[in-house]
Amino acid sequence: MSMKSNRKIWGVLVTAALVTGMLAGCGTNQESAESSTKTVESTEEGTGESTGEAAAEKEAGGEKITLTFGSHQSGLPTSEVVQDLAKKFEEETGVVIDFQISPDAQWRDLIKVKLDSGEAPDIFCADTPINLASSMQMDEYCVPLTDEEWVSRIDENVLPAISIDDDVYGITFPGKKMYFYIYNKEIFEEAGVEVPATYEEFKNVCRKIKDLGYTPVYEATTNGWHQVLPLFETGGLYLSKDTELYNKLNKNEMDFDQVPDLLTIIEQLQECAELGYFGDDYLSNAVENAKEAIASEKAAMFIAEAAWRNEVVADFPDFDAGKLGIFVMPWGDNQVIGVNPASNAYFINKNSKYVEEAKEFFEFLARPENLQARLDGQPGLSEVCWPEIPGRYSEEDSAYIDAHDKATVVQVAVNYVDYQWMDVGKDLESMYAGAMTPEDVLKAFMDRRNEQAVLQKDESWAE
Repeated sequence: MSMKSNRKIWGVLVTAALVTGMLAGCGTNQESAESSTKTVESTEEGTGESTGEAAAEKEAGGEKITLTFGSHQSGLPTSEVVQDLAKKFEEETGVVIDFQISPDAQWRDLIKVKLDSGEAPDIFCADTPINLASSMQMDEYCVPLTDEEWVSRIDENVLPAISIDDDVYGITFPGKKMYFYIYNKEIFEEAGVEVPATYEEFKNVCRKIKDLGYTPVYEATTNGWHQVLPLFETGGLYLSKDTELYNKLNKNEMDFDQVPDLLTIIEQLQECAELGYFGDDYLSNAVENAKEAIASEKAAMFIAEAAWRNEVVADFPDFDAGKLGIFVMPWGDNQVIGVNPASNAYFINKNSKYVEEAKEFFEFLARPENLQARLDGQPGLSEVCWPEIPGRYSEEDSAYIDAHDKATVVQVAVNYVDYQWMDVGKDLESMYAGAMTPEDVLKAFMDRRNEQAVLQKDESWAE
């Protein structure tokens, strides 16, 4: 999620005059002038140079071509491997890729506004799956890519996440996402504790680690998304009580207040915060600083993907990643690994003047050597969703993962959940600050979900 200090963040704020009550301000994606020699400068700060000046640009009808690429911070690897590949694409074709990055907390609303107003970038990153009723209607805004050669090479289990009615609209790269607690084995040994399998065991681990002077769990709420993971990555726990739960929720045959484990987990989060198990600064912490907290051994645990340990070592080469293990989040006594088949994807704006050039860029990214470069250049990635590229789970991790049941996460399978992820994050912050109760958090979540279903004219909510 972190950005290098010289990265210019795009999309500063959406003006209140544009979207009352949605966002405070908005970055414009329009060039300052229409001319036959259009040149858009790179958004890299500190160089003072236009990316278009670095190489000969492809020209079409007298215009120099620059493809704008809009994304949120977490939509692109922090290693900048995608930007590096884009530079190679420019060297090969002359087409410049102008990356425009927005804060995570603003992106979902911002891209909706830009798509509706016709000001969206040529290419943009968005969360998947796109086939949920609560997702943006990519079939209205994006170019279908079903006939592209690379579609046949993507993991077939991922295709539904980037498709609507069997038409593919996006290209995606990360393999399935699975979040765990990353933990320091040496601190656990010092505290005389084992990997917990229940919430009570987890509390006991936290207590003993805290008594030694460590922060048991590094939590960070300022990014808006991280604190929400325990609620919805634990869908396997909910399904273990009712295998038809997701279908019933989508058909409006029941609501989340009939999923008692969800409220239990919210209550447990509040309890751990009050007991000091998230440390003193979790309300001001940022996810970007978790690597330093783990590498310096100030904190013992952090929720992340297994390969996140590689990012720690990339930033702190002297740290031994062998100290770090993984275990399933035991909130609510959960022991099922949540699986998200696809997290985000890239799409082509159907109103772009350069659709063919954008397709050419996607084809470039999908070349085997560039897929391998993507995996190699993204330390926090365990695999890509392209079977021709071998993954890199360790034998220890593979054995642990194979020994546990797995289930699809809530936000991928249930309508009107993922779109309000950041709202739930804000509610949890309010709960931690004493402004909301766990019951308030649950009710606000259900109210937004039902309101969105009505706005979408979902037949299952018709009275």
